[in-house]
Amino acid sequence: MSSLINELTILNENNNIFSDRSIHYIIPLYQRAFAWEDKEISQLIDDIKDFKEKNYYIGSLIVSKKENENQYEVIDGQQRLTALFLLLNSLEIKIENILTFACRKKSDETLKKINNLELLKNEDIEINLQKGKKIIDSIINGRDLNGQRFDKEHFLQQLRKVKLYRIEVPYNTDLNRYFEVMNTRGEQLEQHDIIKANLMSEITNDENQTLFAKIWEACSDMTGYVQMHFDTTTRGDLFGDRWNDMQKISFSGKKANGKKKDVDLNIYNIIKPTFKVDTVDGVTDRDERVRFESIINFPFFLLHTLKVLVADKKIQHVKKGETLVYDLLDDKKLTDAFDRVIFNGIIDSNRISDSKESFSLDFIKCLLKCRFLFDKYIIKREYINENSNGEWSLKQLEVSSKKPYYINTRFGQHGEWESTWEPRTIFNLKLQSCLRVSYTSPKIMHWITELLKWLYCNNGKNLEKLGDYEWKIESLAAVAVKNNYLDEIENGLFNWGTDTPHIVFNYLDYLLWKENRKKYSDFQFEFRNSVEHWYPQHPSEETFDEWTKEEGLDNFGNLCIIQRNINSKFSNMCPVAKKSTFEEMIKKGSLKLKIMADLTVASNANNANKNWKNYVYKKHEEEMLEKLLDACSDL
Repeated sequence: MSSLINELTILNENNNIFSDRSIHYIIPLYQRAFAWEDKEISQLIDDIKDFKEKNYYIGSLIVSKKENENQYEVIDGQQRLTALFLLLNSLEIKIENILTFACRKKSDETLKKINNLELLKNEDIEINLQKGKKIIDSIINGRDLNGQRFDKEHFLQQLRKVKLYRIEVPYNTDLNRYFEVMNTRGEQLEQHDIIKANLMSEITNDENQTLFAKIWEACSDMTGYVQMHFDTTTRGDLFGDRWNDMQKISFSGKKANGKKKDVDLNIYNIIKPTFKVDTVDGVTDRDERVRFESIINFPFFLLHTLKVLVADKKIQHVKKGETLVYDLLDDKKLTDAFDRVIFNGIIDSNRISDSKESFSLDFIKCLLKCRFLFDKYIIKREYINENSNGEWSLKQLEVSSKKPYYINTRFGQHGEWESTWEPRTIFNLKLQSCLRVSYTSPKIMHWITELLKWLYCNNGKNLEKLGDYEWKIESLAAVAVKNNYLDEIENGLFNWGTDTPHIVFNYLDYLLWKENRKKYSDFQFEFRNSVEHWYPQHPSEETFDEWTKEEGLDNFGNLCIIQRNINSKFSNMCPVAKKSTFEEMIKKGSLKLKIMADLTVASNANNANKNWKNYVYKKHEEEMLEKLLDACSDL
């Protein structure tokens, strides 16, 4: 291996990547500050926790070594390096302060005292580093979304097998030129590119190969709606006159009745040099934010589609009883997932490996159909009216006089007035956003797979069936609450505290909203991902007693879910102080939290706080649990 490339082990028995005092990593001023949030940090921890190989290479750290010093200026990979620094701190592994931010005193001081931030004034704390540490702490000290406690010992064993390449750019490298090359070299080959090449290589007909490629490319752009990634003529052939009705794809150029279908040939317009993709809702020339943003990326969408195809074709493992597709959606094992199906799968006793071309054509048909159904019936994030945060959207694309427009997705039944369809759209939107904010990691968004299977089976066109779509979504949420919480409770004590699964709070909020839609008409599901106590264990007000777990501190009636970035003072305030200090947050927050605040009343603040602890929380808990138990009783 070149002297400029070193393989680093994140954790050994006696040392770690940050234990060598002779090494010093500097984040230069031109690099942005630490910016990883829930999604990136959870992904890093999940990747380390779940890999099965002998070693796991976590990526590269590109550095420039300073002259005559054992110091490295970090050119690329600083987000991951900083996250690892915070992670080892949270795991209570002894490390040295050998990571610094050039000319950023606040960041440096925060890193030095990351485990004792109370020693710093609030204005001296770099908030993103503090937030990152809190996210990591909540993961390794809590339960996952399935109610399982984080296995710290297993994670440490995994961490000892994690490697990182430190790559030095040659001495006297023009760093400005280096950045220019990095920004213009194009993307590296991804696993989904390899899958595309492998599947296409099995197709013997050139025109079919080209069609495969164009459908793949259209589907791989997860911005907006897939119809907009084809030319106008092809949209009509694939999606009907109004671009809203999935047509049957035929690679043979024939209808099911054997007659020639002339318009099938029009599909090949997409291979003409004159082909041009409209960007009504896609990426603009000025790289502005798109109007519609998908909740998953393309590699994960491929995994969902593969599961749909396996279910639709009833593909089994050649060895009876063996698992063909794993539950966990792991984009790092995308090629492995496809290889397992292709080389181990059988359909009616016929091995897929003996008819790979048929599998390739079946998959691309399934991919386009799933993408069409996904765009029409699975929520997106929509950015309109200068709303920088966006809002949940469930819309379908249609066309009139060759002009595309978007309307709320219809969920009607035959014989109904259109005015009766709108409530179903609202219920579907609320339920899906409930699931989306509960399962933040794309690795466990199994609800998307289940909905795509259901839609695929019903073709997404049967209006009678679509009336049941809401029930299908709600059953996924209710089953998750029942299996991961209600059925796991011991001795009738709902006292999991901050380990209570987020889906429990969010599904309860849905039930409360559904029960009184007029009262809660402004309620929206957002990423409220921190479970907190309403009455704290250690009140900041000295006049109030502490509350132990044995007395009911961790009971469901004393718990609420809030945004993680809410002021840390929330934790130790008593109910009355929280109600007055965080009035705006509560107004826009969880419905359970609103109810808790409404119940915090008495002739004076002292009585309100004491009453909550003595008996109000218990009555609230009984009422909330009754709603959950009733909703899950028929499962």
